[in-house]
Amino acid sequence: MNVAHESGSLVERDLFEPEHDAFRATVRRFVEAELQPYHAEWEKAGIVPREAWRKAGALGMLCPTIPEAYGGIGADWLYAVVVIEEITRANVTGPGFMVHSEMVAPYILAWGGEALKREWLPRMISGEAIGAVGMTEPGAGSDLKAMRTSAVREGETYRINGQKTYISNGGQCDILVLACKTDPAAGARGVSLIAVDADQPGFERGRRLEKIGLKAQDTSELFFHDAIAPTGNLLGEEGRGFTQLMTKLAQERLSIGVKGMAACEAAIRWTVDYVQERDLFGGKLGDMQNTQFALAQLAAEVSQGRILVDWGISRFMAGRLTPTDASKIKLLVTELNGRVVDQCLQFFGGYGYMSEYPIAQAYVDARISRIAGGANEVMRQLIARDLFRRN
Repeated sequence: MNVAHESGSLVERDLFEPEHDAFRATVRRFVEAELQPYHAEWEKAGIVPREAWRKAGALGMLCPTIPEAYGGIGADWLYAVVVIEEITRANVTGPGFMVHSEMVAPYILAWGGEALKREWLPRMISGEAIGAVGMTEPGAGSDLKAMRTSAVREGETYRINGQKTYISNGGQCDILVLACKTDPAAGARGVSLIAVDADQPGFERGRRLEKIGLKAQDTSELFFHDAIAPTGNLLGEEGRGFTQLMTKLAQERLSIGVKGMAACEAAIRWTVDYVQERDLFGGKLGDMQNTQFALAQLAAEVSQGRILVDWGISRFMAGRLTPTDASKIKLLVTELNGRVVDQCLQFFGGYGYMSEYPIAQAYVDARISRIAGGANEVMRQLIARDLFRRN
């Protein structure tokens, strides 16, 4: 199958410089040698070994944008894009690198105190420490204002009580960016972010949750029973958590768009390769007009999505990506991803329903993208709110 760029895109991309392409080649070799061969085992185990994290860290794949002062390589965000795209391209959905690098580290870097940053960021970059974000609760998903986990200040510490669920990397995390209420009576203005060290009394891990997809990515319940965090672990100021979340959620939603776009392009690549080999009615499945027209339509839509996502990447790197634009990207790409993998699976017939085929895994893994990072219904609400405010 002809592609326009080393990334596997259907259109020519002008975002990347030679150093990004060289990094992509290195990451691709690592993914193919160190992650892909073991992914089926990790799916059965429900978790990725820490050794894989450390190897990725040694290669510079974790938190590549963190400055050199904290042990990073101080790269631009395109290096993070390369990592997301290459892992997705290989259908390696287990390692929760995106949560670790694109959610946890940015919060600590942006709002953590100097001591906190020097304690945790070097360890996250090396893969020695794994990060998670604690937002969702049994009664509070997309509506973050409804969260009930509390942090009561007592002198130089916070006493934390409550629970979180559906926490990616929760079963292994060493550091957790916890969204909690420091002033329960203040609604959204009472939400704060606190970095919680998992190695302390009162922090308990619950079940490792069984999911229909992303089976190798550990997802857990977390409980807090008088868990303690020093006040120096507060990220930013008390009561600013909701604003901080809204700021960084734009990056998360763009990252989901980057991942979804790479998944679409991979699915089309697998399908084009398959239909050119599949014998049917004395010819090849790929020779049939219906096959060609259906895939041509998908290719056109995916090309359109690729242009949108690359525009979003450019805007983000220029500091100009708005939360509304990030919501639009997340909404359109994840809806497209679901449609692409569904139509591509159809061309595989019965084989496409077998878990051993990449398209089957991509099909079930794509479903979460319309929920994670804010349900797509919430994206529509945010976009509509901005639209009607403008008019």
